[in-house]
Amino acid sequence: MRRLLAAVVLIVLLGVALVVSNGLQPQAGGPLAESGPAVPSPRALGATAGAGGVPNPSALPTIPESQLPAEGRTTLALIRRGGPFPYERDGATFGNFERILPRKSRDYYREYTVPTPGEPDRGARRIVAGKAGEKYYTADHYESFKFIAEGK
Repeated sequence: MRRLLAAVVLIVLLGVALVVSNGLQPQAGGPLAESGPAVPSPRALGATAGAGGVPNPSALPTIPESQLPAEGRTTLALIRRGGPFPYERDGATFGNFERILPRKSRDYYREYTVPTPGEPDRGARRIVAGKAGEKYYTADHYESFKFIAEGK
């Protein structure tokens, strides 16, 4: 009986270690919620602020606005102005189904197309904007993201 109990405890501990090592954060009210966040806070990671002092609320890498492709900088300017946007889907809700960006309410993020020269359609590049002003760039259709340090 003791061996069975020890095996169960070991399995649970290994599961918790796997969650922490993969950078997954427990959701409020979830089984790990009382233990605190599994990933250090952005400030602890030396987060870089974007325009207006918007800190990087994630553990994602940062890309300075100046290093975005020219089309990305143009899309950022359109977002700041509120449009008009060249694509019908610009401003649509981004569902964050990949769960790479910080988890927020369903209507928190909006997506915008960053045109790709030579592509016959919208291509794979996007900027995703959160309601708090943070923005993320993906060049590979949501496979990976970088926090945009605006004005840098």
